[in-house]
Amino acid sequence: MNPSDGSLVRGCIAGDRQAWETLIRRYERLLYRIALNAGLSSDDAADVFQNVCLQLLRNLDKLCNDRHLTGWIITTARREVWRLQRQKQRQITFPGADPNAPDSPLADLVDGAPLPQETLVRLEEEQMVRTALQELGDLCRQLLALLYQTEPTPTYAEIARELNVSEGAIGPYRARCLQKLKKILQQNGF
Repeated sequence: MNPSDGSLVRGCIAGDRQAWETLIRRYERLLYRIALNAGLSSDDAADVFQNVCLQLLRNLDKLCNDRHLTGWIITTARREVWRLQRQKQRQITFPGADPNAPDSPLADLVDGAPLPQETLVRLEEEQMVRTALQELGDLCRQLLALLYQTEPTPTYAEIARELNVSEGAIGPYRARCLQKLKKILQQNGF
């Protein structure tokens, strides 16, 4: 069973390095997606990730409530993206550049507007599902990954061989796994 965000934060405050690594791994993908969806480069996304992690470390004692951590991380990442975009806009000057020319460097500039709220909600929901999936047992997690995250989706026969279960058990097992996932999501307020 995976520890809750709150227990990880408490472990981090107590100096548990493993708790810190687990917490960072849990939110790494979300942080990068926010930065990359805003149009930042991979290097800039890494800067956003690093700066949010530093802010998280500085604010651990204020973040023991499980329900607020994901929102705090999303908000902090958005602010860091905006800060980095503003900083980059101030650094870029194009004397004499025609913004309407097709080869103009101005044509490649990323829109500095904030991410749409729908995108942020979707990212938060995806993070909640990833966290809930980690609370499932290994067999459920593997089965759902094969069924819903593998392209092309393997046949039941292929899944049965991969998981070492009978082919006829996959459908009922899938239903139980999805029910467990639903219960975990409901317990976490989703």
